Amino acid sequence: MAGHIQDRWYKTEAGADGKLSRTPTDRHGVGLRYRARYIGPDGSEKSKSFPDRKKRDAERWLANIEADMSRGDYVAPDAGKVTFEQYATEWMASQITDPLTRESVESRLRLHAIPHMGTRPLASFTPSHLRVWLRTLEDRGLSAGYRRGIFAHVSTVFTAAVEDRVIRENPCRARSVKAPRLEPRKVKPWSAERMMAVRSGLPERYAALVNLAAGCGLRQGETFGLAVEDVDFASGTLHVVRQVKLLQRHRPVFAPPKGGKERDVPLPASVARALTEHLKRCPAVRITLPWKTLDGPPVTASLFFTGSAGLPLNRNRFNDRVWRPALRAAEVETGRDNGMHALRHFYASVLLDAGESIKALSEYLGHHDPGFTLRTYTHLMPSSGSRTRAAVDRVFPEEATADGPETAPDGS
Repeated sequence: MAGHIQDRWYKTEAGADGKLSRTPTDRHGVGLRYRARYIGPDGSEKSKSFPDRKKRDAERWLANIEADMSRGDYVAPDAGKVTFEQYATEWMASQITDPLTRESVESRLRLHAIPHMGTRPLASFTPSHLRVWLRTLEDRGLSAGYRRGIFAHVSTVFTAAVEDRVIRENPCRARSVKAPRLEPRKVKPWSAERMMAVRSGLPERYAALVNLAAGCGLRQGETFGLAVEDVDFASGTLHVVRQVKLLQRHRPVFAPPKGGKERDVPLPASVARALTEHLKRCPAVRITLPWKTLDGPPVTASLFFTGSAGLPLNRNRFNDRVWRPALRAAEVETGRDNGMHALRHFYASVLLDAGESIKALSEYLGHHDPGFTLRTYTHLMPSSGSRTRAAVDRVFPEEATADGPETAPDGS
């Protein structure tokens, strides 16, 4: 239905002959004179009023609305009145990501975004509001990586609002709004000596975790979720099919590996021996946990590693009571860089030093993209200069260089 302009200062009256006619009553006009009206895509009538002598503004406004609808760019004038908190809450409730990711996103938004911008209508946000908010996060001493993650979540909320036709633009994408920059960091792999020193500081029932993580590149949750039935000792293959995750900070569930990406990893003979010896000392324990969510279907697996009470390992308690004491015993700092993930970096460095391809390493690590693997570990790869010299030297016989390098006729 096409829109139209209503002149509210005219009224219809019956004449002496009984016929209806429109009679100007300018002197009786009250309030805004012109009302532009149209039917929105949802079937409801929308309108906006304009003062006397502003009919052209009303016509222009209505023309823009109709043009937006024809292009599919229409946004209802009052849609952006919903507050950030209202829309973000609805958005969070609609997410279908894994429960742990959803918990993390909800926690970050409720702690660091909603208190600062929750009551503001979405349509009222400008780039300056985002810049002030980002500065507030920085002043609170949050790390650049953590702030960058929060910013990404907020930007995703605004993007969803754009796609839902609540607002026209995402203010986070303004050129003057910059996502927090990550401080350049290079992975520094542990030495074999450090790895063995930390292993020596672990209780006997957990020592083989080091062999597993450093020898197969598993994440911490994947080592906690490894079952006897996942290991093919005959073919030397380890199937990574689950991990132990904590929901609501302390309740364990079984879940697929990160990104839902199951994978097969070569099982070195040394790791196989370590796992076999471990089973002799600490037999596998059958553990039943819900799958993915707290009310998910029960799944049972014979886990290699459990707590002393036969319960699945809790990463928070393990890191606090087992891993960090082992680090201190080995005189290793207990910071973020020296968590169990350091063993995964050790695995990557060993494979790259041996000449393994980035593509293969990416598959073994369970990365979603070989490009990510390359960006993370490119500084650990043997230098191209060394490879070039070695390749050329293999082509020419040693006798050709016995008398030293020759000089080209042109002196070069």
